[in-house]
Amino acid sequence: MSPVPPSEWNEEYQSEDPAALLLEKLGYDCIANTVIESERDSLREVVLIHRLIRSLKRINPWLSDENVSKAVRALTSSPASSLIEANEKVHTVLTHGISLVQDDGLGAKGQTVQFIDFDRPERNEFLVTRQYRIVGAKKAICPDLVAFINGIPVAVIECKSPTLGDKWREEAVRQVLRYQEVGSEFKDLGAPRLFETVQLVLVTCGQAASYGAVWTPYRFYAEWKEPFPLSIEGLGKKLGRKPSAQDVLLYGLLEPRNLLDQIQNFTVFEVERGKTIRKASRYKQFIAVNRAVERAKTMRLPEERGGVIWHTQGSGKSLSMLWLALKLRRDPAFEKPTIVVVTDRTDLDKQISSTFQRCGYPNPERAASVRNLRDLLSGPTGSTVTTTVQKFQDLAGSVNGGKRVAREEHPTLSESRNIFVLVDEAHRTQYSSLAANMRKALPNAAFFGFTGTPIDKHDRSTLHTFGPYIDQYTIEQAVADGATVPIFYESLLPALRIIGNSLDKVFEHVFSDRTKEEREAIKKKYANEESIAGAPKRVEAIALDLLEHYTKFIQPNGFKAQAVAISRDVAISYKEMLEKMNAPESALIISVGHNEGERFQKYKTSKLEQARIIDRFLDPKDPLSILVVCDMLLTGFDAPVEQVMYLDSPLREHTLLQAIARVNRKADGKKYGLIVDYWGISEALQEALAIFSPKDVQGAMQPKVDELPRLQTRHQVAMRFFDGVKNKDDLDECVAVLEPEDVRAQFDEAFRAYSESLDMLMPDPKVLPYVDDMRWLGKIRAAARARFHDRALDISDCGAKVRKLIEEVVVAEGIELLVKEVSIFGKEFEEKVDALKSPEAKASEMEHAIKYEIHVKLEENPAFYVSLRERLEQLIEDRKQQRIDAAKQLELFQRLVDEVRDEAGAAQKAGMTDFAFAIFGILDGSPLQTGERPIEYGAENKDLASLIQKAIEPTTEYVDWSSKPNMQREMRMTIKQHLRVARFGSTEEIEKATDRIIDLAKARKGR
Repeated sequence: MSPVPPSEWNEEYQSEDPAALLLEKLGYDCIANTVIESERDSLREVVLIHRLIRSLKRINPWLSDENVSKAVRALTSSPASSLIEANEKVHTVLTHGISLVQDDGLGAKGQTVQFIDFDRPERNEFLVTRQYRIVGAKKAICPDLVAFINGIPVAVIECKSPTLGDKWREEAVRQVLRYQEVGSEFKDLGAPRLFETVQLVLVTCGQAASYGAVWTPYRFYAEWKEPFPLSIEGLGKKLGRKPSAQDVLLYGLLEPRNLLDQIQNFTVFEVERGKTIRKASRYKQFIAVNRAVERAKTMRLPEERGGVIWHTQGSGKSLSMLWLALKLRRDPAFEKPTIVVVTDRTDLDKQISSTFQRCGYPNPERAASVRNLRDLLSGPTGSTVTTTVQKFQDLAGSVNGGKRVAREEHPTLSESRNIFVLVDEAHRTQYSSLAANMRKALPNAAFFGFTGTPIDKHDRSTLHTFGPYIDQYTIEQAVADGATVPIFYESLLPALRIIGNSLDKVFEHVFSDRTKEEREAIKKKYANEESIAGAPKRVEAIALDLLEHYTKFIQPNGFKAQAVAISRDVAISYKEMLEKMNAPESALIISVGHNEGERFQKYKTSKLEQARIIDRFLDPKDPLSILVVCDMLLTGFDAPVEQVMYLDSPLREHTLLQAIARVNRKADGKKYGLIVDYWGISEALQEALAIFSPKDVQGAMQPKVDELPRLQTRHQVAMRFFDGVKNKDDLDECVAVLEPEDVRAQFDEAFRAYSESLDMLMPDPKVLPYVDDMRWLGKIRAAARARFHDRALDISDCGAKVRKLIEEVVVAEGIELLVKEVSIFGKEFEEKVDALKSPEAKASEMEHAIKYEIHVKLEENPAFYVSLRERLEQLIEDRKQQRIDAAKQLELFQRLVDEVRDEAGAAQKAGMTDFAFAIFGILDGSPLQTGERPIEYGAENKDLASLIQKAIEPTTEYVDWSSKPNMQREMRMTIKQHLRVARFGSTEEIEKATDRIIDLAKARKGR
């Protein structure tokens, strides 16, 4: 390929064009937006109605015209209180169809209308268009690419230039969130109706790409790294070139069969803490489920039809099980199968069952007892059953007529081949006699084992029981993909650890005055790890250290902790010691039997009480900060708010991997999870993990000490931007370094990396040499944000500890005004400009303030602000070409500032209201001349503008007029009537002027 000239290093050439060409290769019709717009009755219409009608008739040839209209209304006019509710309703319509009554000649009966033919993709119409314009409440949006199935918008693609660097994704996601009006700052600035039918939201820059769904926040946008069912090499052959990350994502998600599969089988709406969240599968979930289904279809023997899916903790195993169950149920090849979901613990059984129910899975039944399970599995197929493996036990001997009946052998419950058993945490108890009973009960079933930890090298029973691996997703892969955060560890209080033979040494020292026989007797009864670990002085020392660490390192950033003790008795000691030390609120969750003593009974909690405690812990705003446990909540506990685990227990192998994974879940502002080791597992980590293949557990935990050299490197990178500054105390000179936008972007990336490392290590004394430089850089960053009106440079994205450092120094040094964003219209603007030392700095402040005001106000008076923008650009160019000096530029900038402030005065000079003056600017057809040159008003256009303003202003007084099509139609008719009477121009010119006046009215008067 020939080199691409720099003039084509933009989003159109680098991202949008390649995306459109790839979709064409995949079978989409690429249709110009002018053609699409000619088919639409209104630019507010999001569905291509005429294409939808043709598709409905093609897929459902029996449909009457009346029912076609009903089907269209069902898709386009479903009432909903929010975008996510509307999106969920549309998804249900698309995947399940709707039932309509129609007379087929033999009488009226209900039939299902399908909007998409999922079984025969070739019967659907796939098309893509560019710059698809949708008019919202106040503004129109134009996503770069929109993909349709049968006239229904199903995917929005927003493209950015790769030259934006790391900022491209943030800008693109922010833009699609604005389109959806997610957040109060975007109210009335988008067109959320488009997203009622959208199934996937993609952002790309040619070299990289990510995706989400409706309402997906920035942190959950993910990459798609395998173009399943092709390999990277296979896609390369298909394209005739090396595939980019954008190519891989577009093929993986939008290849027609993959897109239909995503819509039908890999979407859930889950309610979390009262809020509905739409979730789409990640690429590893999609691949694993499809491979499992393919194996179940193609293999003959029961033991060959299953296999093991190992996806590391925190990567969505429960949803993978859900999607496999959904796909197996829907596949006609399996003829209404029975799905059995098996766990080895009651709490996991509840968790899986509740996940299925929250996601709207149809009627999962939880087996209440051994007999109930047998009844459920002995009946006809087609149900979904969740159970614990323990319910596959033999029934105990029962009493019949006073005689005990012998224990019965586990019966065969069903010999059907369309039974699929999905076993959670398959490495644990599934090889026992209970598992043997399970296989005897269902001899022809296919068994799929799911595990969050790898199979150890010496354990072949798992693979023998379930079959070979179907898919693997390692710890390192999940971190690299951003599915989980990395886990660091640090070891504290070495003198108090119990490792190796230290127990014997402690004992021999304490009981050196006893005889050998006495020592052996005492050791046998009392000198065990648990007794030494629970020694009051040891618990006190660790609790104090834990408290200091938590309040200094973790609590300032709003995260929570879990403390793990060796026993329930020691866990109680920790809970009581934390209370004694007035620690942040803590709670103890342990199991307590009926016959245990008062010390335990005090902390006995019911299942309902434990659920309430967990709900409080999961809420970032709740003051409950520390959970103390022994062996509960070490597996299957999903708590994104938990950042640290204080570990004082000798965990090993699978249990260790599962426990540490409690801190790897993603959350806002959470860059890493942390294990603080009081036992010594970090020193024994290699031994504990040696049973696994090295590649399987690579990156399981990283020593926190590794962050110090990383901090040193990141510090150097951030400081290097200012090597050329002679006087580093001159804030203006430092800020000037960041004036070029690309330099600001690079500095911002370096600053955030430096901030992240410092925040992780603070308040460790080792980082003290780096604190002053962080304060200095923070002042520059904050001042640059104010100077250049650059949201990206806001210090609020720093960790709380670093942010506090910067905020304190800004106040202490009295430079609040310089780092504060001040409007041209604010009384502090002149003070801020005067506080700057050089003419260059003052001119820079004015230039960016004017740019910002023009950007904000452009829609309210396009002609006036276009004129100002052109003059501003000319002044910048004059200074660049040295036609004027900084002092003259500053003087001329001041005149522009005065004109911005006196927009109303310009209207008064013309003898018009502000609104009429803005309309006049549209009708005049050329930028208004202001400043030193007189305004030349066309009397006819001036009078016409005032007439139009008076005619439409009464309508704009109504609340919500801008969202009511009938009011806008009347307004359009009024405007056109005035323009025609005045013989303003051709029909096309009248249409364009009307559109611009309506947009102007929305910008000024929409509410």
